[in-house]
Amino acid sequence: MSMKTLVISTDMPDAVAQAVAVLAAGGLVAFPTDTVYGVGAHALLPDAVKRLFAAKVRPEGKAIPLLLGEAADLERVSCDVPALAWRLIAALWPGALTLVVPRGPLLPDIVTAGGPSVAVRLPDHALPRTLAQRLGAPLAATSANLSGQAAAITADAVLAQLDGRIELLLDGGPCAGGVASTVVDLTVQPPAILRPGALDLARLRRLLAAD
Repeated sequence: MSMKTLVISTDMPDAVAQAVAVLAAGGLVAFPTDTVYGVGAHALLPDAVKRLFAAKVRPEGKAIPLLLGEAADLERVSCDVPALAWRLIAALWPGALTLVVPRGPLLPDIVTAGGPSVAVRLPDHALPRTLAQRLGAPLAATSANLSGQAAAITADAVLAQLDGRIELLLDGGPCAGGVASTVVDLTVQPPAILRPGALDLARLRRLLAAD
């Protein structure tokens, strides 16, 4: 890839508009979140998601999570949202909780690696939520690093790995969280914690046990 990655501050008045234009055209944008820097594509454009895999050198057999603009968007990407999901959402979204739920027909197969489920999150950071809202679609997004490398919590760390591989980097300073989200699979019984992360596990287990 021979492109040069454009870096702009999130304080720029047109930062969101520039990012949305890149995403709508099938490009890739990196941005700060409440956990680590993420890199995203328009989730409903298969070619854009394919480019995301290539930029990260990520195997296409590995599904990509979605970042939503608002909690209600879950019904756009999941065909059968479990009642437990809404209870967890009420308690823990926006936040560092990723839920694995049954996928809906709207999603391209490349997002879910052809599988029956999709991982979704509503981040506790206004920027990625605003990007998804303005785009009118969820973001297929994952940590802004080469696959297998350390997650980035600064724009410089993103650039060190992805310069020339993505169109745009929104520099919002260091991420406050620095720890990846907790992942809970709601497609199995009992629900399974697939990855401990930023959430308090004791609180999460209490919520799951109340089901």
